[in-house]
Amino acid sequence: MTTNEYQVTGMSCGHCEASVRNEVTKLAGVAGVEVSAKTGRLVISTDSPVDDDAVVAAVDEAGYTAVRI
Repeated sequence: MTTNEYQVTGMSCGHCEASVRNEVTKLAGVAGVEVSAKTGRLVISTDSPVDDDAVVAAVDEAGYTAVRI
């Protein structure tokens, strides 16, 4: 299993976290998602390769901006 970490801007509450979690969880290969509005961090666990652009697009769909760190 692999983990990837992203910095997400614009989140401020639990609803923000849930929105990001819901969109990223839809991606094929994502096995787990940890997201924190407080730290602005998104950590995904994958059991197969997941394209960074797909993760960024999913976060964008939720209304936020992500950058891999």
